[in-house]
Amino acid sequence: MNGLTSHFGFRAKRLSLACCAALIVASPALAQLRPVAPAPAPTAPAPKAPAPLARPVTQGPVTGTPAIPVPVNQGAVPGAPVAQPLPEPPPLPPAVWDPVSAQDLVYYIQQIGRDGLEPADYDLAGLESAIRSGNPLLMSQEATSRFNRVSNDLALGHVHRSARTQWFVVDKDLDAARQDALLRSALASHNIRGALDGLLPTHPQYAALKEALAVTPASDAAKLNRIKLNMDRWRWLPRELGEKYIIVNVPGFHATLVENGVNRWKHRAIAGATKTPTPQLSAMAVGVMLNPWWEVPPSITHEVVGKKGFVKSSDGKRWRQPPGPTNALGQVKFVMYNPQNIYLHDTNARSRFSSRMRALSHGCIRTEHILDLATELLGDDGGEWTPDKIQAQLASGKTKQANFVKPVPVYIVYFSAAALNDGKIVDYNDLYGRDGKALAALQTKDGGAKMFAPKPKTEVATAR
Repeated sequence: MNGLTSHFGFRAKRLSLACCAALIVASPALAQLRPVAPAPAPTAPAPKAPAPLARPVTQGPVTGTPAIPVPVNQGAVPGAPVAQPLPEPPPLPPAVWDPVSAQDLVYYIQQIGRDGLEPADYDLAGLESAIRSGNPLLMSQEATSRFNRVSNDLALGHVHRSARTQWFVVDKDLDAARQDALLRSALASHNIRGALDGLLPTHPQYAALKEALAVTPASDAAKLNRIKLNMDRWRWLPRELGEKYIIVNVPGFHATLVENGVNRWKHRAIAGATKTPTPQLSAMAVGVMLNPWWEVPPSITHEVVGKKGFVKSSDGKRWRQPPGPTNALGQVKFVMYNPQNIYLHDTNARSRFSSRMRALSHGCIRTEHILDLATELLGDDGGEWTPDKIQAQLASGKTKQANFVKPVPVYIVYFSAAALNDGKIVDYNDLYGRDGKALAALQTKDGGAKMFAPKPKTEVATAR
């Protein structure tokens, strides 16, 4: 055993010295410290530089107006070499693992089931074989590969994007550069577990689902799968949602304002019908539109053409509904740009909030008591829009955008299960049938990347 340890130590020491030597030779910072020989003194007075050259004045291509002269190389001496941009710094050498850190990664993968992931997806046997080989290069290569796969799944979710139906949330928690920096920091501090745990969602609901997973009997496969899937959905979201944000869970039919981890405001919501499902997205709400016009989407224009209370736009291409008691958006619409054109708004049919099944809209989120929510947010951070000012604007009947002092993130998500503090699970109806596809992907090694990869388009032969 002592012989193997000293042999491995000697190999690792040689490898470390070689890597350090490579870094010293390649370092651009050191290269900049080399002394520069002084330029030789001129033997004769330097010739006076000519005046800056300019392109000749030409006539404009359409109007015939003179073009403005553009100087060429102003201040440059003819014949002088042109300065070249500095080269990119060379890439760092591959990370070097020590046996203890590699074994810590093995232990972490063995227990990854506590977060709803499968140890078998990360080929533990291959990593353990590389550790036993005594080859530091092979061990480092295999350990880095497993670390990258595990960190990617913990930070971004195991289910591939192709299996996430209508998923448009932006998650920038991890990219290649951050992943490499995290790995090197973990190796330097000998803290693989801490680095990986630091990628997990911080939302209390994730911790509650994790606790529910731990106490659910292995015989209840359906419940276990549901918990695992919704834990992965939390990993699809950014780790930090913000100090203050709005989250809408479509299957739960609720919109919630969360601040500092506490529910500040929560009311019922109406989501898209099954034929017009609400997508999953994130957007930044900058304010609200008071007394909004409703711009009728092209997909449902046929439903309003010629109906009383609708008018054509000035270009004649769209139909609109002016503000008023019959306006489908009610008194308030949140201003939250997103390519899917989904937003939170009031409604003129508030009795629908009493329905148990509230999948009734064309995709947007009708929100109960949304004027109260808007009033709270407009008054935050010393906002100038007081309740009296808001009411006066509404009474005027005129459309006006009122902005928040600070924009508020909005997340529209799809959780089919939630956990209570006692470990019990609340199941919601899988409105749009999204669970089956996502669960099938979760249970594959690659997260469904191959299973749900877009099929290549085939050319259709046409008669000529």
